[in-house]
Amino acid sequence: MAERLYLFDTTLRDGQQTQGVQFSTPEKMAIAKSLDELGIDYIEGGWPGANPTDSEFFHVRPQTRATFTAFGMTKRAGRSAENDDVLAQVMQAETPAVCLVGKTHDFHVTTALGITLEENLENISASVAYLKRENREPLFDAEHFFDGYKANPDYALSCVLAAHEAGARWVVLCDTNGGTLPKEIEAITRAVIDAGIPGDHLGIHTHNDTGNAVANSLAAVDAGARQIQGTLNGLGERCGNANLITIIPTLMLKEPYKSAYEIGVPQEALISLTRVSRQLDDILNRVPTKSAPYVGGSAFVHKAGLHASAILKDPTTYEHIDPALVGNERVVPMSNQAGQSNLRARLQAVGITLEKGDPHLSEILDAVKEREDQGYAYDSAEASFELVARGILGTLPNYFDVERYRVISERRRNAKGRIVVESEAMVTVRYPDGVEKTSFFKNEHPQEMSDDGPVNAIWLALQADLGPYQASIEPVKLTDFKVRITQGGIEAVTRVIIDFTDGEKRWSTVGVSSNIVDASFAALLDALVWKLLDDGVRPA
Repeated sequence: MAERLYLFDTTLRDGQQTQGVQFSTPEKMAIAKSLDELGIDYIEGGWPGANPTDSEFFHVRPQTRATFTAFGMTKRAGRSAENDDVLAQVMQAETPAVCLVGKTHDFHVTTALGITLEENLENISASVAYLKRENREPLFDAEHFFDGYKANPDYALSCVLAAHEAGARWVVLCDTNGGTLPKEIEAITRAVIDAGIPGDHLGIHTHNDTGNAVANSLAAVDAGARQIQGTLNGLGERCGNANLITIIPTLMLKEPYKSAYEIGVPQEALISLTRVSRQLDDILNRVPTKSAPYVGGSAFVHKAGLHASAILKDPTTYEHIDPALVGNERVVPMSNQAGQSNLRARLQAVGITLEKGDPHLSEILDAVKEREDQGYAYDSAEASFELVARGILGTLPNYFDVERYRVISERRRNAKGRIVVESEAMVTVRYPDGVEKTSFFKNEHPQEMSDDGPVNAIWLALQADLGPYQASIEPVKLTDFKVRITQGGIEAVTRVIIDFTDGEKRWSTVGVSSNIVDASFAALLDALVWKLLDDGVRPA
């Protein structure tokens, strides 16, 4: 019978320690909702009283199926748990569970806290016992435990045993500095169990400073720990925490964990994993990591022709799981390394089936290779590739033609003598019935010294009013903009790759020109045409 493993998410607390990350209350609410729907067992909301946002969040916190948890620290020496004002603020949050961090490394006790080892033990015992008396589920985060164990195993063990004996539901072993390796994690975790703390009361909390946070978490499970703490996308201080987005599918899809353990995430929720990962990136205004295991945009990309040929015959030849299980998708990109196997697989993915030997295959392949010689790159701009292929096949609708565009970017002094920069753009399109329409946009920021630039101006002018197509293109947003100079000197060519989303799908396009604005315009235009094509919109 499968043993139960528990997942504890600390994105809203430890994840917020990431440089440049500061969640608002609505953002915390959205993340908590996604975690709860995913099936996480514990959601740590933050440290009540530590900052205004955390205090507000606990005041309006959502009702969750998961055990909602407040974070705090053990009481200070020289006072009772009942009279510790910091601990009082944590208790006032009235969460069903409370996780308290405490010192377990003798060096930190005497140097950082400046108290005796015995006083620290009393702080741990009294704090955990107080939570228990107040009918809260107590969790104890044993800070610096692995470093402390290596320095003074007897004292480190006495700390976690004190928490366990005082009534802690979970004693969580923390690799706070992230420097411990998997074999050490496993051996020390076994030593803790041998010392008297059952595995079903033991958790693991790792950091990724050696790139081993996920491996260390699994090593602790192998040793007997039954709770794993981590964050979405491995968010966290320095190099991050253990990544639950990687741990969850590993536990559910990989042996021996798949057969030996059961977690709270149901199979039907696993397919939301990619969406949950990218939702966090959207909240943080970050570009998703393409190489992320399971959910990354490149996790199931097959560029080499040999790989693509095998994938067509049987996807398991080069894929460790079906990408659909985690809500991801297989991609066979086009590049100058591609053969007809790649091409047929890529066309098949967008609903175009061509038989082996079809003359169109050579024609499309030659066009891709010729354009890549000019500076284009289609392995990461799949939408533009599809438009090239459909153009050759004669299946690309003519939605509109751009007759002309104009962009002006002006740098001048304003009435106060300060330098300001303003951009404006005009785009004229002609529809199939011969009607022309011109749209204008001007970036105006009277309170600021600079605007959002000429590319933004031309994008907003192009998107401003496309008449019968407006409903389809309205939700389209830019998510990333990458520029590369592909040749040097006075013949330099600029390649622009732009990522887009409409809230549901993501796609990328490419433009090439000696003029960066013109290269950007080509990529922007491809994005809108592909969106209309993907939505099945008929030409006006």
